[in-house]
Amino acid sequence: MSYKSKDRRTGNLFKELLPFGGRLNPENRWIKMHDLIPWDELEGIYGKYFSRLGRPGKDSQLINGLLIVKHMLVMSDEAVVDCFLENPYVQYFCGYDQFVTGKEIESSTLTRMRKRLGAEYFKRFEDEIIGILKARKIIKAKEQMIDATVCPSNIAYPTDTGLIENVRSWAVQTIKTIRKAEGIKDKVRTYCRKARAVYLKFQKKRKRTAKEIRRVKKQLLQYTKRNISQLKKLLGNVRELPGRTVSQIRVRLRVADEIYRQQVEMLKGNLKSIKDRIVSFHRPQVRPMVRGKSGKEVEFGPKISVSQVDGYLFLDKFSSDAYHEGAVLGESIRLHEERFGRKAKIVITDKIYGSRENRERLAKENIQASLIPLGRKGVMSKVHEQWVKKKQRERNAIEGKIGTSKEHYGLSRLRYKNEELNIRLGLLAMNLSTALAKT
Repeated sequence: MSYKSKDRRTGNLFKELLPFGGRLNPENRWIKMHDLIPWDELEGIYGKYFSRLGRPGKDSQLINGLLIVKHMLVMSDEAVVDCFLENPYVQYFCGYDQFVTGKEIESSTLTRMRKRLGAEYFKRFEDEIIGILKARKIIKAKEQMIDATVCPSNIAYPTDTGLIENVRSWAVQTIKTIRKAEGIKDKVRTYCRKARAVYLKFQKKRKRTAKEIRRVKKQLLQYTKRNISQLKKLLGNVRELPGRTVSQIRVRLRVADEIYRQQVEMLKGNLKSIKDRIVSFHRPQVRPMVRGKSGKEVEFGPKISVSQVDGYLFLDKFSSDAYHEGAVLGESIRLHEERFGRKAKIVITDKIYGSRENRERLAKENIQASLIPLGRKGVMSKVHEQWVKKKQRERNAIEGKIGTSKEHYGLSRLRYKNEELNIRLGLLAMNLSTALAKT
């Protein structure tokens, strides 16, 4: 796919075709936000993701604009395309100077473009936005608040029996697909109906004893072992399948093998957990995150560290595996310096960041921290104690920002396979809303 820049220097033609007498309200949020984004710089970055051959790709401003609108309004791809066709302000935001009513873009194009661009592109998008905010003095980088949270993935609540059943049903369905595609007449005895009956009978029970759970897991694992071995045997002579590649099936099969191995090990050892435990067949990168919060002792999704600077929230670390947030303080300080050209004068964190190593780092870099000194009480002066308490009260702001990102910008449930991309787009939309409120 190639890319050709749109000619934006040509004057507006047929102005009388604009709706509502040719006038748009200059105070509308989409018109004001249009001026906050460096479209020309983004187009230069966007064009590098295309070759010079093939069918021309969609316009940079249209794709970027629709993705921002989608995450600001928390819409599906289909809904944001409909919104674009109905709203002249959204069309203006996406680079159109005439109101269009015909379908300019398919919703599936947004999915393909997210896959093509990836998270790194939107990290560079964020850098361009930060440059605009600094140039217009809309952001003041004096203080840095740091915290961590978990963004839940879009998966069903995981249970061992449900996970094994997902693997088994996928293996059976893939066996049927291969038999049909290859014209194999020999019957493959998968025992799918019996296995499904075992699972459904177990699921309908309101109360289940540990003995029953263990018995059903053992039965489902036996059926799954049989189906996986049957699938491997069929795959030996298959080269091509309609709608999917054999290599994709082999990747899923490796995940199925690992889930089976883990579940057998847990069953035999009577274990409740295991290292690198897979909790979702369709999203094997998801790990359980023990948080210890009321009502959410365990969450399933990536853990992130974020920094808040003057009301804006930036992603510092993304990890599918659990980690100690206090260990990434140095990385957050370094990223702040990269973004704004200097270290923050004050760093505000909670107690988990107050290790001796972090305190020594902050003192060495001459950064004032809102941490209570180690040792006996009464070590710090009354003035410093009041200052620390004040900063700790101010730290509530980052908790509120994290809540806002989840409640209003789609981070309460990550729906993209590329979860880092989902988070970056959500934070980008929220930061643009913050900048709009300050202009």
